[in-house]
Amino acid sequence: MKIRKVINNNVVSSQDDNGIEVIVMGKGIGFQKKTGDPIEPEKIDKVFHLSDENSSSFMQLVSDIPYEYIKLSGEIVDMISKDINIKMSKNICITLADHISFAIERQKKGIAFENDLLWEIKRYYKAEFQAGEKALEYIREKTGIVLPEDEAASIAMHILNAESNGQIRKSVNMPEMVKEILNIVKYTLMIDFDEDSISFERFVTHLKFFIQRAVTQKYYETDEQLILFNQVKDTCKEEFNCALKIKAYMEKKTNYKVSDEEILYLTMHINRVKRRSEQV
Repeated sequence: MKIRKVINNNVVSSQDDNGIEVIVMGKGIGFQKKTGDPIEPEKIDKVFHLSDENSSSFMQLVSDIPYEYIKLSGEIVDMISKDINIKMSKNICITLADHISFAIERQKKGIAFENDLLWEIKRYYKAEFQAGEKALEYIREKTGIVLPEDEAASIAMHILNAESNGQIRKSVNMPEMVKEILNIVKYTLMIDFDEDSISFERFVTHLKFFIQRAVTQKYYETDEQLILFNQVKDTCKEEFNCALKIKAYMEKKTNYKVSDEEILYLTMHINRVKRRSEQV
């Protein structure tokens, strides 16, 4: 392969044997190089294939991330893939590196971070969360930085996105389903969303994982939340009925059996966005 463009000392763009654009990474692979120079095979660490729609944004992202975090991310992805035996999009190496870089800088500055989906991730995606915990331990060993448990949930979310994106894209139109569910809430409760609010962002994130569970047919039936379920059903009647409409929509769309626990958390999220809309 030959260099098409030097992005930085550790990243260059090229083409594979089929003429598809690729990003090639390795320590010093672009140092004192120019367009047309051959790429030294022994310096190649990672090769990423680019699609037309993500080419420029992906290259920009890669150029902004310190190489040591990309290398660290690659090692973590390799470790996770072996541990939980999943097939993930190769691009997780870059998106995870970007997150790790930001998380470490945030921790160094003493900025607190709270992942509001921590409990949900721990409960529904135990293997991915445990992989996230192992990643935090690896980061500590390599950098000396101790990241909070909330970051394990964030890493788990990256894993979930990377392992499920292909399956979801083939099965459903995720953005369209999110939009339709939001419309159910909007027109059932007659509210306007504050789309810049944290509660709205959390709700959309919850919906994405909800849809993912439906597509992958992951079922969670427990009796632990029965008391809370009945309390919420009685105190948030409008939101609960709205959640039942979403249940009917989802079961028709995906043949997924929506559990009472799913309805409980849908109701709670709907209640939050409703209260936020009333404050605007």
